[in-house]
Amino acid sequence: MATTGDLLSKINENYGKMSKGQKKLANYIMDNYDKAVFYTAAKLGECIGISESTVVRFASFIGYKGFPEFQRALEDMVRNKLNTNDSTSVTNGSIEQNGVLNSVLSSDILKIKNTMESIDRAAFDNAVDSLISARRIYIVGIRTCAPLASFLAFYLNMIFDNVINLQTNSASELFEQMIHINESDCIIGISFPRYSMRTLKALEFANSRRAKIITLTDSIHSPMNLYSSCNLIAESDMSSVVDSLVAPLSVINALLVELCNRKKADLANTLDMVEQVWSDYQFYENDEIDQVDDSIKMIYQEKFDE
Repeated sequence: MATTGDLLSKINENYGKMSKGQKKLANYIMDNYDKAVFYTAAKLGECIGISESTVVRFASFIGYKGFPEFQRALEDMVRNKLNTNDSTSVTNGSIEQNGVLNSVLSSDILKIKNTMESIDRAAFDNAVDSLISARRIYIVGIRTCAPLASFLAFYLNMIFDNVINLQTNSASELFEQMIHINESDCIIGISFPRYSMRTLKALEFANSRRAKIITLTDSIHSPMNLYSSCNLIAESDMSSVVDSLVAPLSVINALLVELCNRKKADLANTLDMVEQVWSDYQFYENDEIDQVDDSIKMIYQEKFDE
């Protein structure tokens, strides 16, 4: 049996020795790897018309310890296919639009799936507790991570009254905005390859002031984790020239939803105040789209009938 090489190599090397059902599965995987990656052994067998046990035995037959290891190899194949084929085609404009759409969305779904399976639940709970107990919350995200930081800050401001989104073009300005940070505060650092030195320096400064540090990054080996005791890991990589940050955004959404659950009363009061401000100052009077008032329609109809 094959012990080296990728999934396709293992399939090709063992294809001649496969049973009819195994060949059927092998052909399906080679033609539909982007769909098969999301299936359980039972679902895969159902799609092809073979038993679940045949699928499991197939994984062992071609050299894997079991179906989970086979599935991880399938995930790796999807990534490699996108990186080596589709990303080049996207850049050159030679792949059809639907091909790009399907490939990129499938890749993003896979990133969220992997993040969901691997994220540290204890770290997630610790992050929520740290944010709730913090006197002030600082957020730092530079370059492509700036939109993530802004999104997080926008909604945290609905829950807390002590949120500071660090927006700057120089390290010195970061320190100036953080000058009062101390052990009662919490900072969230968001950074993905290529990692931001300014973000790292901000976390280093926060660590020197003994603030609680939460990181949202792509790996336990990320330099952002040097100063953090609460690491949230979300998968991210590059498709063509675009960084994929869907998994980090999903983790941010989960944080916000859990914080809303824990701070329901405060959030309700804040939303009531926001609605009142909008009403008092008529922010949306001329800009908000509402359903047409039926009474207005009746007036115009009456005039038309006359």
